[in-house]
Amino acid sequence: MKQRLLFFAILLALTGCNPDSPAPPAPAAVNPQTYTVRGIVQAVSPDQRKATVKHDAIPGYMGAMTMEFPARDTNVLGGVAVGDEITFTLAVTETNDWIENVQKVGKARVSSLSGPPGWHVADPELNVGDPLPDFGFTDENGQAVRLSDFRGRAVAFTFFFTSCPLPDFCPRMNRNFAEVRKILSTATNAPANWQLLSISFDSDFDTPQMLSGYSKYYRGDDTNRWLFVVASTNTLAGLAPKVDLSFWREGGSISHNLRTVVLDPTGKIAAQLDSNDWTPDQLAKAIIEAARK
Repeated sequence: MKQRLLFFAILLALTGCNPDSPAPPAPAAVNPQTYTVRGIVQAVSPDQRKATVKHDAIPGYMGAMTMEFPARDTNVLGGVAVGDEITFTLAVTETNDWIENVQKVGKARVSSLSGPPGWHVADPELNVGDPLPDFGFTDENGQAVRLSDFRGRAVAFTFFFTSCPLPDFCPRMNRNFAEVRKILSTATNAPANWQLLSISFDSDFDTPQMLSGYSKYYRGDDTNRWLFVVASTNTLAGLAPKVDLSFWREGGSISHNLRTVVLDPTGKIAAQLDSNDWTPDQLAKAIIEAARK
């Protein structure tokens, strides 16, 4: 709740008295905010650049949940293994976050190891070339939209929720989409049949009114080819396993992985970009290739 109240305060400060004016970009933080965190390691990437940690509440920042954290220095995670109980410093700026000063303080019991819960295991993830079923959403204007409404266009969609606390997660996806739209809108000889969708999975909080205000921070008043929509619980139950999206409510917030998908004009999956390591140029290229199919 504190995070959401803080978001409202920031949004009001950015939009001022005129709700139709685009929000100016937030000033870059000179020094990162730092928080001391304690948690249990759930996974470490093979290159030791990321660790998934089930952490305690971080006072003044976010509740207890399971999150993936990047490490700028791979030595930080050297010797850290699944099940280790650790303390670390979380550093956060306006656009990035990372962990440092990792210390092992114990070993967790097996019951404390809880990988991301999935949706329907029996419902397999789709592959490139497979058609994605037609799903429906509610957009920022309160209107019903479906994926089939965009047939004839390449559609790129990603997932987020407006009160996501880490700048390298949902905010990064939306910043990347803003850059992708700029690339596609200005590129010479780029196809015109494309569409961006930012899909919220927090239907309890992300109402059309909330999405309308939130979208201005990234998109201003220019809604051209970029919609913010929210998916119902039933829609997510069908869509999530088909693109290997996992998310769950934990500690008053939502833990989740990252998935960005590109559909070709016929509704088939043309590309999927996992995690947050992809660049706007990579996604723009995938959209251009899909649009020309």
